[in-house]
Amino acid sequence: MRRSLVLNWHERSKGQLSRLGVITTKKLGNAVTRARARRLLRECFRLHQSELCRPVDLVLVARYGIAGAKMTETENAFLSALGEANLLKGQL
Repeated sequence: MRRSLVLNWHERSKGQLSRLGVITTKKLGNAVTRARARRLLRECFRLHQSELCRPVDLVLVARYGIAGAKMTETENAFLSALGEANLLKGQL
């Protein structure tokens, strides 16, 4: 399966809120495709930011696989990336 995003993160101080940055390049497609990718990733963050175990700065880099992806596919990739980084509540 082709990866649709790359997750970079940096821990923030306790008491601060998590923040999100999204990077889309022209290699991804035209402006409509890039804007849709940004909207999908921001929505995934909005829906799941309460599940983060600590405040972080997230930078999501959209990859070619996100072009034409549905919300559920993007959400699964986002949660998978958070899981690999051990950023979800309930993980050791």
